Amino acid sequence: MAKLALALPEESKQLDKLSPADRHENGPFDVSEIGLLAPYMDFGSIRISPQPDVAIKADIEEATKRIVSISLETAGHRLQLQAFAASKMEGLWAAAMVAIEEGVKAQGGLADQIQGALGPELRVQTSVTENGLKLLRESRFVGVDGPKWFLRGVLTGPELYSEARYLSLIALFRAVAVSRGELPLPPGDLLPITLPTAND
Repeated sequence: MAKLALALPEESKQLDKLSPADRHENGPFDVSEIGLLAPYMDFGSIRISPQPDVAIKADIEEATKRIVSISLETAGHRLQLQAFAASKMEGLWAAAMVAIEEGVKAQGGLADQIQGALGPELRVQTSVTENGLKLLRESRFVGVDGPKWFLRGVLTGPELYSEARYLSLIALFRAVAVSRGELPLPPGDLLPITLPTAND
């Protein structure tokens, strides 16, 4: 089975955790912060609060048949979620942004760090061809360093320029809860994602 881990620069110094000051109150949450009675769907490391008009899909890696992310889809837009193991003291988002930016530019895309609703995020533009026309497609990478985990989201869709649409996707991201679990995984490894059982 292929090992799935966060792409990080080969030489990355210890970095502080990056998360909104109100994370404890407004998310994304640690599973210990949501209480037992909260209505969350259990996808293993990722817990989703069901929302009206939001479809939840598991993204499966073809080669391994392993679930590698959870996507929330609404009104033609998508929020793709992945949670990674992290240490108690060191953040991953700052180093991950550098790696993503380098990877995008190496493939001919554009990437720049901007300040978003959660703090620093990456605005990425990649070239796509539709109906014979070459277009730039924008996506946003957001991330939050939590206690012993890191949650990354990728926002895509035609109206990311709209503040209302962007903030609605951020609200979905902030409603997520992460369960680090007890597996002894090194920082940067993808936390296991499973499908809810019939009893969830």
